[in-house]
Amino acid sequence: MADYGMLRRKAHEIRTLTLETIGHVGKGHLGGCMSLCEVMSVLYFSQMNVRPEDPQWKHRDRFILSKGHAGPVVYSALALRGYFDREALKSLNELGTSIPSHCDATRTAGVDVTTGSLGQGFSVAVGIALAAKLDREALYVYPIIGDGESQEGLVWEAAMLAGNKGLDNIIGFTDYNNLQIDGHVSEVNGLEPLADKWAAFGWDVHSVDGHDVEEIDQAVSRAKQGGGKPHMIILRTVKGKGISFAENVVTNHSMTISKDVLERELKLLRGEGE
Repeated sequence: MADYGMLRRKAHEIRTLTLETIGHVGKGHLGGCMSLCEVMSVLYFSQMNVRPEDPQWKHRDRFILSKGHAGPVVYSALALRGYFDREALKSLNELGTSIPSHCDATRTAGVDVTTGSLGQGFSVAVGIALAAKLDREALYVYPIIGDGESQEGLVWEAAMLAGNKGLDNIIGFTDYNNLQIDGHVSEVNGLEPLADKWAAFGWDVHSVDGHDVEEIDQAVSRAKQGGGKPHMIILRTVKGKGISFAENVVTNHSMTISKDVLERELKLLRGEGE
């Protein structure tokens, strides 16, 4: 059984470290990073079969952040898991950095797929899952897509293929925080009934509180029981979760963070604020 207290602590560490990383630059995709801290904790500290000392280990599980602009939260999880030194996080977006704004498999240890063009990462994830089946590799593929990203037709083409092929080795997540760069998802191009849509494409679907590590962990464990269908776990989240000036704010897709605001917010996260 997973240690949920440990997973909650790791999620908090990931949130704090991600804020520090973006704050060091002074600007970044804060909102969409903060809605993923709990799922990153569950994946990297409970569910994924990986070897940080050997990032290219052939039999590892694969993680693909299809909403690649949330790269900083992935880097924080990778650093905490031991893929590279935390000091590297201070070089976010610098010339020649190993941690660019969007995930890049050619630069960052632990990143399996270069992402950023919405929908493409999810399609690659389905391809990897199909290849693993053909090669009889007992590994899981974990893609994360955004709710705004789910408006891309490419997502549904890949979903159709995965359902038809019965790829039960793919466990996907939708970060359903109902905000995208142009406003509320429900107003821009609503997704409902989202669970029914995935089910219609032949997927096993679960909806959970995306900030509850226990619910997420148990949903992944259920998905691993197989069933002959790919799995989609819809994470009901809050964009900018845990950051007082960013939580559930439409403008939090990419935000400027002053040093004063960063210092104040870090104190709050560390329990030193008001």
